[in-house]
Amino acid sequence: MMHRTRLYIDGTFTAPGDNRHFPAVDPATEETFAEIAAGQATDIDRAVRSARRAFYSGAWPGMDGKQRAGVLRRIAEGIRTRLSEIALLEVRDNGKPLPEAEWDIGDAAFCFDYYADLAEQQAIQPPETVDLGDPRFEGKIHREPLGVIGAITPWNFPLLMAVWKVAPALAAGCTIVLKPSEICSLSCEVLAQVIDAAGVPPGVFNLVTGTGPDAGQPLADHPLVDKLAFTGSVATGRKVMQAASAGIRTVSLELGGKSPFIIFDDCDIDKAVEWIMFGIFWNKGEVCSATSRVLVQRGIFDRLLDRLRTAAEAIRIGPGDQPGVKLGPLVSRVQYDKVRAAIDAGRYSGARLVTGGDRPAGFDHGYYLTPTIFADVPTDADIWREEVFGPVVCVNPFDTEEQALALANDSAYGLAGAVMSDDLDRCDRVAARLRAGIIWINCSQPTFTQVPWGGYKTSGIGRELGRAGFDACFETKQITRFDHKEHWGWYLDAPD
Repeated sequence: MMHRTRLYIDGTFTAPGDNRHFPAVDPATEETFAEIAAGQATDIDRAVRSARRAFYSGAWPGMDGKQRAGVLRRIAEGIRTRLSEIALLEVRDNGKPLPEAEWDIGDAAFCFDYYADLAEQQAIQPPETVDLGDPRFEGKIHREPLGVIGAITPWNFPLLMAVWKVAPALAAGCTIVLKPSEICSLSCEVLAQVIDAAGVPPGVFNLVTGTGPDAGQPLADHPLVDKLAFTGSVATGRKVMQAASAGIRTVSLELGGKSPFIIFDDCDIDKAVEWIMFGIFWNKGEVCSATSRVLVQRGIFDRLLDRLRTAAEAIRIGPGDQPGVKLGPLVSRVQYDKVRAAIDAGRYSGARLVTGGDRPAGFDHGYYLTPTIFADVPTDADIWREEVFGPVVCVNPFDTEEQALALANDSAYGLAGAVMSDDLDRCDRVAARLRAGIIWINCSQPTFTQVPWGGYKTSGIGRELGRAGFDACFETKQITRFDHKEHWGWYLDAPD
């Protein structure tokens, strides 16, 4: 019997109010293998009100940080216990290769452990005392949990991107309503099961699956949500920001990019090719920070491009659960069609198609696409300027450091960037001048929970991960106290 997911509201797994569901499609076979609960505005309202009650009851925000840390560690252990199961579920739901999925789920567990540590540290830190310059006054700065957080998360890293929002929120004492992408929702249902088993009080975490219009928009519009946290497209991010502005609410947005990778001619070409491949073909190129604009110094341009083409054509393509596969199918028919349309536009732009751009031989079903490389791309072409979100990379030559920086920074986006050179002073110099929130030196894409994640310009607002991701879940309050033994004497004369 086909699995039907449920919502998780106020500590209870439940069917959506009208009992509607929609299909989960395996991108490797194009077959429906599960049915996802289609939450509606009424379900969102129940979840938000549950989160609101749980926050104001004080049971979770008032809990000692060490106790919350213990719960978060149980969640981490629950994820590790079910790691293989969740990874295989994401392979079938998303299409990514199994080793990548296993890596993601392990990172998700570590994320809970990391924020458990910060919750413990917060518990032993007294409020900050400030010298106000007048001995009669005492100033203190308190940090308090922000409130109810509405989280809307993407399909490319279904569990991991959800955990980036859920773990710091729970660690800080907030309550949360999670609305994952309708394209990949299954691993988030398992997350709800793990959270429930870990003993999180009812209402503190709520899961409502559903489409953007039916569930995402009502969550963004709900007046009882104190903060909106969104990862996804720029177009949807604008709508979320507009919804937040209507209620003057806090918002964090991670909206993707068109990240540059500058490669100088003093580096090892094979190492450069390896990192280019990782920077664009990992997770099928469905990565917001993918270094999809590669700038190669002219002295090694032709040699590097030739080796990159050979390496790309050797990538094993297939279902993500098959051993040795490095490139699975794109996540959905819609995404497959979008990427194919971008490739067609690239062909017509005058860019040189080096390799790829077609369905691989022998794959009549599934959303498969060969690794695609364009070279000598016009810098005003959409394929150079706009995010493709697929295994498509553009490679252009440059002559000088100044030229490379000008080309790299000429973008509406500013999520990430990378530089590769044996001259580490030059790397540091270029890294300092790249206008992006995440910079890699002599690598591309390694991501660590301990450091902040987020971008400049249209790539978003705010930061996740690291201490910054934890701090974003607090409000700051100043409390000023006057010495009750003193007399102010502004309107009334002080007594003799």
